[in-house]
Amino acid sequence: MGVAEHINWADAACWNGTAFDGGWSTRLAVSQDVVEPATGQPLWRTGVASGADMSAAIGRAHAAQAAWAATPPRDRAAILLKAAALFEQHFDELALMIARETGGIIPKGQHEVREAVVLCRLAAALPMQAQGQVLPSTPGRLSIARRVPHGVVGVISPFNFPLILSLRSVAPALALGNAVVLKPDVRTPASGGFIIARVFQEAGLPAGVLQVLPGHAEAGEALVIDPKVPMIAFTGSPGVGRRIGELAGKHLKKVSLELGGANNLIVLEDADLDAAASAAAFGAWFHQGQICMASNRVLVHASIADSLKARLVGKATHLPVGDGASGQVALGPLIDQKQLSHFDAVVQDTVKQGATLEAGGTHEGLCYKPTVLSGVKPGMRSFDEEPFGPVVNLVTFGSDDEAVALANTSQGGLAAAVISRDVGRAMAIGERLNAGMVHINDQTVNDDCTNPFGGPGLGGNGSAVGGPADIDEYTRWQWWTVKAALPQYPF
Repeated sequence: MGVAEHINWADAACWNGTAFDGGWSTRLAVSQDVVEPATGQPLWRTGVASGADMSAAIGRAHAAQAAWAATPPRDRAAILLKAAALFEQHFDELALMIARETGGIIPKGQHEVREAVVLCRLAAALPMQAQGQVLPSTPGRLSIARRVPHGVVGVISPFNFPLILSLRSVAPALALGNAVVLKPDVRTPASGGFIIARVFQEAGLPAGVLQVLPGHAEAGEALVIDPKVPMIAFTGSPGVGRRIGELAGKHLKKVSLELGGANNLIVLEDADLDAAASAAAFGAWFHQGQICMASNRVLVHASIADSLKARLVGKATHLPVGDGASGQVALGPLIDQKQLSHFDAVVQDTVKQGATLEAGGTHEGLCYKPTVLSGVKPGMRSFDEEPFGPVVNLVTFGSDDEAVALANTSQGGLAAAVISRDVGRAMAIGERLNAGMVHINDQTVNDDCTNPFGGPGLGGNGSAVGGPADIDEYTRWQWWTVKAALPQYPF
């Protein structure tokens, strides 16, 4: 019997009203239902942490961190590999849980679990890498620059891809010797937190090293301002990101922000229109557009705009929308009524501002039809804001310079893409785009886990996580010098 067989994922009783403190003994005074977006019915209950609950969890993590950092690198790596195996062994069960809790389709849930396996395996390699450099110095003195853990890393993750967007910080931070306090969104506490907690508990992570507490702004602010937490990793909206950046700066903390902003997909006049329409539809509508790198703006050369629009309208009209976990639809529901109301207001306001509604713009329950808007321009809400819903905003341009100017009409973005048969021309445009990630002949929703993921301005704060960025993010420099004997000084 392997450790994987100990987990009964269907039984949510262990996290009902609790925080994960290395076990499930910490009861929280407040709890609430977690509602399945597709049905409106409760899936399970989650505890909701207060600021005091968060402070207590930070204290537990701080107490456990030193011993974890002193754990041999091979032992830390082995726990990450066990975690990867557990995600793999429970693949189908976890994918369905995630699809139901997030409102996603089954392939979206499968994608999250598949990436969780990769993230744990990549993190398992980090403790075995060189952790510093020997520096030039005077004879008789050894000078070393070491990478050392921050201590306790606070992770605040969102509802849209909760497993991936939690684990991409949790796994490398743990691997490099940090303790972690994770605050998942209260709408997706299992996908964003308790699944991770149960996996690492079964994998043998020492008690206290990982703390998981769903909560609202009070708990998040307590995490950001606590002096025992020297680093915060946040994924979410630019508005909340600004607040966290402000608090982190005030309290002299390192902060990694991944926000989103406006992402641009540029389609040049020589593009294969059928392929471009498919790419734009996927980039804008996958997981109902609730993706930080969604192709919100589709900038299309005026000479092919009508042809591309017709293809997108055809797709919008025929793609089925409904319960994502049913396996019968392409788009599921938005996460909740608040998100739907916000997105619908963006669409309707943009139409009032002069855009044309070509398809969609309606919903049944939380299921919003894939939407196409044409004639979108700067100054309209759906151009200026991140819609975070299933909309293609068609913006026309007449020259490469105009395309670049339109794409850069923002305070930076996470991702951009250019589609053209002329790769050199597409690359020349891509080099001028103010985005953290640029894809030539693809759409904007891309992540290999081995790449630095982040962006400037509204895309984040110029920081990145993933691949070569992880050691930089989750450790800090420490300088050591060693001499055989104390020298004589003139004082």
